[in-house]
Amino acid sequence: MSTTPPLAIVEQSIPNAAQRGSRKNRTTRIRGYRAGFWVYAGLAVVLVSAVFPYYWSLLIGSGDASTINDPNMSWFPGGNFLENAAAVVNDPAVGFWRALWNSIYSSTLIAASVVITSTLAGWAFAKLKFPGSKGLLVFVVATMAVPMQLGVVPLYILFADLGWTGSIGAIIIPALTSAFGVFWMTQYLQQTVPDELIEAARVDGATMMRTLWTVGVPAARPAAAMLFLFTFVGAWNNFFWPFIVLDRRDPTLPVALSLLQSNYFVDYSVVLAGVLLSTIPLLILFAFAGKQLVSGIMAGAVKG
Repeated sequence: MSTTPPLAIVEQSIPNAAQRGSRKNRTTRIRGYRAGFWVYAGLAVVLVSAVFPYYWSLLIGSGDASTINDPNMSWFPGGNFLENAAAVVNDPAVGFWRALWNSIYSSTLIAASVVITSTLAGWAFAKLKFPGSKGLLVFVVATMAVPMQLGVVPLYILFADLGWTGSIGAIIIPALTSAFGVFWMTQYLQQTVPDELIEAARVDGATMMRTLWTVGVPAARPAAAMLFLFTFVGAWNNFFWPFIVLDRRDPTLPVALSLLQSNYFVDYSVVLAGVLLSTIPLLILFAFAGKQLVSGIMAGAVKG
């Protein structure tokens, strides 16, 4: 009785052995890599540079009015932070809770609108063929080179004629779309979604909107999460346009905090305590959105 294995078994075993060897080599190379001293030193410098402004704000915000001018200032937080934070929250000139709601409301609407419009426009530029698409995309990208300050005067005149100055809508409407968001989603969808997948969906009878919903949106989720995060932070920290167009009785949080330093004497301990309070919602957003972002990237990764 012959012990020679069938030809089919031999042909199947050869590529499997090659695949196992290739995977083993890749695993060995990955596990064998160790970051050097300078890599960790560079990361430590970046970490300290990012955290130090917050720690400095905590040092001043937890002290009193004389802390910032004290040459013998302690490098440990004091015990006045809650008192300074209460002064910010209870200051009638600031209107902290109203300003906080205005910032959350406007930033959320702006970020959601930018993600939706950028995804739709990015899908059109990346996967739809229509006359003038390249020229239109170049025009959209070119608008990023125009500073916002150049359009402040005509924009203010327009909103004044419409009677919208002083309302929260005056800072939401101009920011509902983003040229950077369109460019970001266009580049991501071009690299992530293969044309063959779209053609397969169309052959199965899916409309273009159905293809976008079932193919484009799941693939664009990591980029959309990143765009939402950055847009929300940018809208939250925006000071220039809200300071011009909003009423001081109904401001956003950055504008409201500027009222803390409108007197002849500036208590920097109270100001920096208010700054720390304004960063708490952003830290919470990063804590939750960071997990969603990483999970979206891992779920959308192509497994080989």
